[in-house]
Amino acid sequence: MNSVEKSYAILESLRLPHGLYLASPSNDYHYVWLRDSFYEVLPYLTSDCSRYEDTYHRILDLFRDLEWKLDIHQYRKPEVQWQYIHARYEAKEVKEMDTPWGHAQHDAVGAILFGISEGERVGKHILRDLKDKEIVQKLVGYLECCRYWEDPDNGMWEEWREVHASSVGAVVAGLYGLQEQNICKVPDWLIEKGEDTLNAIFPLESVSRPVDLAQLSLIYPYRVLKGGEVAVVLERVEEYLLRERGVARYRGDSYYSTIESEGRDKPLETYFGTEAEWTFGLPWLALCHMERGNYAKAEKYLEMAEAVMLPDGSLPELYLAGTDQWNGNTPLGWSNAMFILAKETYDATIKTKQLVLF
Repeated sequence: MNSVEKSYAILESLRLPHGLYLASPSNDYHYVWLRDSFYEVLPYLTSDCSRYEDTYHRILDLFRDLEWKLDIHQYRKPEVQWQYIHARYEAKEVKEMDTPWGHAQHDAVGAILFGISEGERVGKHILRDLKDKEIVQKLVGYLECCRYWEDPDNGMWEEWREVHASSVGAVVAGLYGLQEQNICKVPDWLIEKGEDTLNAIFPLESVSRPVDLAQLSLIYPYRVLKGGEVAVVLERVEEYLLRERGVARYRGDSYYSTIESEGRDKPLETYFGTEAEWTFGLPWLALCHMERGNYAKAEKYLEMAEAVMLPDGSLPELYLAGTDQWNGNTPLGWSNAMFILAKETYDATIKTKQLVLF
């Protein structure tokens, strides 16, 4: 099997009978995250199989079970973490867990709304009935009640709460997609509030993170940055975060830092140069460069990604800084999904160009 076929096999191994995906087979990640399932099923968006629909049908069923929570937060803003829509669930029954967690993650909700609208855009039968549409409308109401454009959330990396560009951008993309596909009522002002926030904090991810790997989501898949903004974000990520075996999430990231054993509560600058190297950053950079038509750069990042694959095609979550030692969250489904998306996009474009030439 080639690297793409191996990556698909890995996704299949992580797919659960109900249609959602494990983040990883590791003990630490043997859960269902909304965000991970969003990325893991994205390679099937235009496929003939039903995997994409199955994933979103299960997510909509989850929200049907949680309709009581959505009803409360149409008018009462969540105040503590457990009141927010949870980001992580028990794998088998997809139930909320009472483990304390940073559940204020607007990007995860935005991702699901974006995924629903993308499915509908390409002709997938995502919305089965009026109840599904009602649930989507209530998710929009939830984001409005939360005041997503100014509500500090835990962000893509599930850490301390700030207003994150990547979270606001995910919601903007999701709301715009719903509006474009006429799935439910999305007032223009609700999108404009998010756009105003993005403009105000650009080019930062947040107050404490001037540059962050999560900002790549604003280029792909959400496409909320345009023209020169894309170039600025890419240049900053490559200058400050690109490493030999992956991309650091942000400067001063203590998660799996080589000095993590000394504690994770020190100032960010303490961890500069010791940050873990996340493998999905490599195909993600490839995808972002292809958004700009730069296929030479994309080829470079695909080669780097294949170089850090294990023999079975697995992409680890991360490598420890400056080493060839990977962590136990291997394979990480999100990483292999990003590789599939980048490699298939690259190959299809190159093939098309060759056909035009000959």
